[in-house]
Amino acid sequence: MDSVSLKEAGPVVVDMANTIVEQAAWLSQIDGAIGDGDHGINMSKGFRRAVERLGAHPPDLAQGFATLGETLLDEIGGSTGPLYGSFFLDMATSLKGRADLDRDSFAAMLRAGVAAVVDLGGARPGDKTLVDVLAPAAAAYESARAKGEPFRACLEALDQASEAGLESTRDMVARIGRASRLGERSRGTLDAGAASCRALLGVLSAGLRQRLRD
Repeated sequence: MDSVSLKEAGPVVVDMANTIVEQAAWLSQIDGAIGDGDHGINMSKGFRRAVERLGAHPPDLAQGFATLGETLLDEIGGSTGPLYGSFFLDMATSLKGRADLDRDSFAAMLRAGVAAVVDLGGARPGDKTLVDVLAPAAAAYESARAKGEPFRACLEALDQASEAGLESTRDMVARIGRASRLGERSRGTLDAGAASCRALLGVLSAGLRQRLRD
């Protein structure tokens, strides 16, 4: 079964963090349509600090996720820090004791991360949140895995579903968080949390696929 070394995958965490920093202005622009307009600013602050903590020689994927999660909990206020912090910390915990990541261990890792977000935030698909990216991405991955698809194909399915999940938020009415106060006026724009989640999953999927040992 194809797999990737957690040590070799460590730099993917830095790539994920740098992507958020690079997209900060866009994320805040999206957020400004129905929120405070600070999602990109807050995310960038936390992820930039995480890059500093990871250093020039990033640790393996598990420790990288743990460092990222702890940093986000420390640096980002509101609901975003706890949600993303818990997401990465619980994924890190699921990898404890492992040296490699394969199709099945990735599934377990992703389930742990999604469960952390859902349990903490209480959002469900259709609420116009990052869950509208996480849930379909995880479902697409599990569907591909159930069909016996290789790890690479499962990651591709996740990537495609996360993009579709982001776009689906455009026609949703926010039912949770600050944007929910706008009601129908929240329809017609993407959700900023979903956008940052899509960016993270996209980089994670691409980074792991580049490092897979077939």
